[in-house]
Amino acid sequence: MGVLESIVDVGNDIVWGHVLIYLLIATGLFFTLRSGFIQFRLFGPSLATMLGSRRHRSPGDISPFQAFATGLASRVGTGNIAGVAIAITAGGPGAVFWMWATALLGMSSAFAESTLAQLFKVNHRDDTFRGGPAYYIERGLGQRWLGIVFALLLILTFGLVFNAVQANSIVAAIAGAAGDGAVSPEWIGLVLVVITAPIIFGGVRSVARVAELMVPVMAGLYLLMALYITVANIGVLPEVVATIFKSAFGLQQAAGGFAGYAVSQAMMQGIRRGLFSNEAGMGSAPNAAATATTRHPATQGLMQMLGVFIDTIIVCSCTAAIILLSGVYQPGTGMGGVQLTQAAIVSQVGDWGSVFLAVAMFLFAYSSIIGNYAYAEGNVEFIRNSRPVLLVFRLAVLAMVFFGSVQEVKLVWNMADLSMGLMAIVNLVAILLLSRWVFVLAKDYRGQLRLGAAEPVFDRKSYPELDRRLPRDVW
Repeated sequence: MGVLESIVDVGNDIVWGHVLIYLLIATGLFFTLRSGFIQFRLFGPSLATMLGSRRHRSPGDISPFQAFATGLASRVGTGNIAGVAIAITAGGPGAVFWMWATALLGMSSAFAESTLAQLFKVNHRDDTFRGGPAYYIERGLGQRWLGIVFALLLILTFGLVFNAVQANSIVAAIAGAAGDGAVSPEWIGLVLVVITAPIIFGGVRSVARVAELMVPVMAGLYLLMALYITVANIGVLPEVVATIFKSAFGLQQAAGGFAGYAVSQAMMQGIRRGLFSNEAGMGSAPNAAATATTRHPATQGLMQMLGVFIDTIIVCSCTAAIILLSGVYQPGTGMGGVQLTQAAIVSQVGDWGSVFLAVAMFLFAYSSIIGNYAYAEGNVEFIRNSRPVLLVFRLAVLAMVFFGSVQEVKLVWNMADLSMGLMAIVNLVAILLLSRWVFVLAKDYRGQLRLGAAEPVFDRKSYPELDRRLPRDVW
């Protein structure tokens, strides 16, 4: 384990310290500027599309809302509770600002990747579709080998490592509510395996049905708790907001000469934890986006863009408000992760808040496990569509859920950072190379809206070069 930790630490230093942060920001800026700030200009239509997208095209298909819910199920998880707390502990309150910045820029990247996933999706022959970066790398760039590299990274990241992270956080939350040692991590791990198995063996359609029901409930309960704590501490809210902005730019630390270091830590932690939470540009959500039956590729791009906003600007901000308004957070105390959020809630509502967070954490993390599986399944099939291979993968997912339940949190989170970073680099390069089609589709969608179309429809025959690249049985 010591050797593994050293390898992971070196890899994270290279990926996060020298490559990914700059690539993420540059990509977000590129799509934001070239698309004319699409995340702001089409925010209203994206909300309207999400609210009106529950209907199915045929009885067996996956609706746009189900695909959106599956993507949100993976996004809204431990990153929103444990990840925010870790970011604040390691980077100070200023990390919250950089999480917001990452999300606002990342919304344009999320639009790009999910639009491309819809455009280059393939028919799964069961009234559903498969797609994602591996597919648009193969069909859009003509590089199957690079598609396989991405698929392997996603399988490692979401199918295995991230599910270990989610299980790890469930165990931590239960321990915080019941007391250390009160419940064996091994037993918790076994229970998670038992309740996860039926969902993942039911396939992507089963995941979509569960996500459609679970996501609104879990997010709503958590938002109500955050709203109560915010209202109860409304008098100190302006001070907390000011602290976030001052810390983000080193104004609080300037007198001590540590401003530069403080800003770099806040930026690093905010961007890293923000990406883990909202997954914008990472190449994960497009795998869910591609499964939906839609009439225009940009429709699902707009919905997944909205998912980034909900995840970070709303849900992550709720966690930050709970922690910073409670007064529990004190720099250098050593408390972090789920325990910090748990202590903040208990200080505001009493001991029952610990149980509430354990339940919320379970719902968040469990939904992420099944959402992560949905992503990985499509990439396993991309490499080899074989029932025995899929069976082995499903068993490996369950094994990693158990592994995460009993492993130390530091190693699990660091492994997630490295695999996530490598995957994001491949995807960001791919969507930049395919950006031409993103802008073509965005222009086509906006043009139809201006002409009064209630629901824009994509006509592949209008784009002969695209028409030659797309499967005949999709659009």
